Amino acid sequence: MSFLKNIFGFGPKVDFAELIVNGATIIDVRSPQEFKSGNPAKSINIPLDQIPSKMNKIKKMKEPIIVCCASGMRSGRAKGMIAQAGLEVHNAGSWKSIS
Repeated sequence: MSFLKNIFGFGPKVDFAELIVNGATIIDVRSPQEFKSGNPAKSINIPLDQIPSKMNKIKKMKEPIIVCCASGMRSGRAKGMIAQAGLEVHNAGSWKSIS
């Protein structure tokens, strides 16, 4: 169960506002069309299917990294991929929760 909590971000509460104020990178993993319809301020759009091919770029981003999508499912998968690369990453779930 703790594995699922870590992947999907159901663990300890994270103060996303504080992370953002302190310069966290926000990656929105929705499609470009979804991203264009609305997104968190200062977020970067890297669709989920592009996360593996953009990992070198992601590794150069300021940590911590916050991932978001429409509901939290895709960002949960993205969190797992980015965490495997050794980066500090948090799943915000829906992009609206950090907008």
